[in-house]
Amino acid sequence: MNKRVAKISRKTKETDIVCELIIDGSGKSEIDTGIGFFDHMLEGFARHGLFDLYLTCKGDLDVDSHHSVEDCGIVMGQAISQAIGDKKGIRRYGHFMLPMDDALIACAVDLCGRPYFNYDLKFPDERCGEMETALVREFFYAVSYSAAMNIHLKQLDGLNSHHIAEAAFKAFAKSLDMATDTDPRIEDVLSTKGAL
Repeated sequence: MNKRVAKISRKTKETDIVCELIIDGSGKSEIDTGIGFFDHMLEGFARHGLFDLYLTCKGDLDVDSHHSVEDCGIVMGQAISQAIGDKKGIRRYGHFMLPMDDALIACAVDLCGRPYFNYDLKFPDERCGEMETALVREFFYAVSYSAAMNIHLKQLDGLNSHHIAEAAFKAFAKSLDMATDTDPRIEDVLSTKGAL
């Protein structure tokens, strides 16, 4: 099977982003967004989803991190959509429950072609490093809508903001890896409508 790859560039007055995503990767990444904690989250996403991710973002960090994190979500959603292509043969659904010390996060995704986002994470702290924890929601919301996919993220437990965020990124990675996996029994797309 050919590797499923996407290359996306997006430049606005607020951000300049270049992204390459390889769905059938091995977990390699080179990330530079200028936001250390966000880089750490994206590296975890790549490693635990076994995706290869190369992403640079030059953003207006003199304002704050919002535009950079949200726009990276937009670009990554576009990359996911482009890389999986016509969705023939993929499992479509993925789910994972990920423990990380005190945190327990459940994630479920559906690569259905319809955006829907359901989010229930509660962070005790306003920041992890230089990144506002409220931006975790903005990132996943942007991914959901630009990839036209369902994402459900639920916190079952958690006391430490770093652990909650990291478990969410890793649970999403594992869910997406499952959903993008192929099954030889699926000859077209996994839908009674014949289209996704």
